[in-house]
Amino acid sequence: MTMPRRRFLALSACALATPARAGARHAWQGTALGADVALTVRGGSAEAARAFFAEAARSLRGVERQFSLFSGSELRRLNALGRLAHPSAEMLAVLRLAAAVHEATGGAFDPTVQPLWQARRLGQDETAAAALVGWGDVRFGPSEVRLTRPGMALTLNGIAQGFAADLLAEVAARHRLAEVLIDAGEIRALGPAPWDAVIEAPGGRVLHRLALRGRALATSAAYGTRIGPAGDRAHIIGPAGQAPRWALVSISADRAMLADALSTAAVLMERPAIDRALAAFPEARVEALVPA
Repeated sequence: MTMPRRRFLALSACALATPARAGARHAWQGTALGADVALTVRGGSAEAARAFFAEAARSLRGVERQFSLFSGSELRRLNALGRLAHPSAEMLAVLRLAAAVHEATGGAFDPTVQPLWQARRLGQDETAAAALVGWGDVRFGPSEVRLTRPGMALTLNGIAQGFAADLLAEVAARHRLAEVLIDAGEIRALGPAPWDAVIEAPGGRVLHRLALRGRALATSAAYGTRIGPAGDRAHIIGPAGQAPRWALVSISADRAMLADALSTAAVLMERPAIDRALAAFPEARVEALVPA
């Protein structure tokens, strides 16, 4: 999976958050992982906002070095070589949460689907690619990340943009900015005052309105981008090649990375299974579901 596809979903089907109250606003736009990033600071001085934006830009360059699909990133080296020596703390944090969500979702969240996704995108026979899927064959620790079978590859498309949003929230806290809206493909809203959010279907129909206060919001739309030679296949693929059960899922949580991973997996799951998965993360909840 590629990062631009994930960002397309955020633009077409995710939350459009705006300040719920008036106040001085400072804004910044940039890019990361092939997607637009927008930061809005409510209140505070222009000088503090500029310092935050400068550090945010540096942090996003670090995210690119870890999770970009371009040559030289940690993820690209891991997929090319099957191993990554001395992974960054950021890579390990993402893999640890991926493992937790994989377990909670009964395997629905599985970053090893990349070979299967690639085969489906190209219209190739999926038998060999399907045999390479299996999170149980990923080993990771401070000294090494290893894909134990030749040909395996990871996609972190369903979690890395959420990680970027959480990282920027940490940067904002260091600059003592209390009210910040972060859109890095997934939404993270900081501050005691709410940010109004609207979850929209791909066609623009309003599904749900909510006030985000110190929470994150992620939306996955199975057919927001279509793949395959005929352009008729969902871009979210289960580890067994299964089709999505939901056209759109929105989940909120205290962390964008968690909401990101859970919304991706939930597209593939029946509602009782979603509820069981969220029981492992009491801070997460479903905000919108649209049947496929």
